[in-house]
Amino acid sequence: MTSPRYDLGLSVFFPCYNEEANVEPLARKTVEVLEPLVREWELILVDDGSRDRTGEIIDRLASADPRIRPVHHPQNGGYGAALRTGFRCATKEFVFFTDGDGQFDVRELATLLARRDEADILCGCRRHRRDKLIRKLNAACWGWLVRRMLRFRCRDVDGAFKLFRREMFDRMELKSTGAMISAEILARATRAGYTMVDIPVTHLPRTAGTPTGANLRVILRAFKELATLRKEILSSDKS
Repeated sequence: MTSPRYDLGLSVFFPCYNEEANVEPLARKTVEVLEPLVREWELILVDDGSRDRTGEIIDRLASADPRIRPVHHPQNGGYGAALRTGFRCATKEFVFFTDGDGQFDVRELATLLARRDEADILCGCRRHRRDKLIRKLNAACWGWLVRRMLRFRCRDVDGAFKLFRREMFDRMELKSTGAMISAEILARATRAGYTMVDIPVTHLPRTAGTPTGANLRVILRAFKELATLRKEILSSDKS
């Protein structure tokens, strides 16, 4: 049996909402990647109140491998709530998350781990974003606004391919339940003195499921959370 490439423990989690067509292929592929990559690992599958068979599928996967842990929200709490659950449940030295829609190549996790000594947060930035033009334009404008208002540096704020040192989440109280969660993490981490680096990664087209980020209710909640978070962040800067 060959030794793992990295002698460390890694928690990996996916937030999943109605991803019955995506979650099992992604989970199986992730296990294949993790086995030779790190000394020990756990895969946490967060079902955020899905109305399809997502919950059933992750329970079946977990029953076959004790390193796979299912977590169920009784109802949909939002993207931020799912990420907060994943970070709270993580137990290893490093924690990595990507979305359950399969739009990132989990094999590129090795690229982030290889550069883990460069910063506390490794931010995967989509090299060529495989979304419709209007979605890319909206994301570019939103990213510029968030970086300007919260004063941190990350080219792809909402890129769902990030690696962290888990201990930082013992020192941060996260409050966002919606789309602002990534920006909140980066803003609070910056003010706590943590460092981050951008690393280009591949972005893949969605092959199944329905994205929720363009939902008007989600967008309006994100603007509301941004205003609230900016007020809190700026207040802490002055204190």
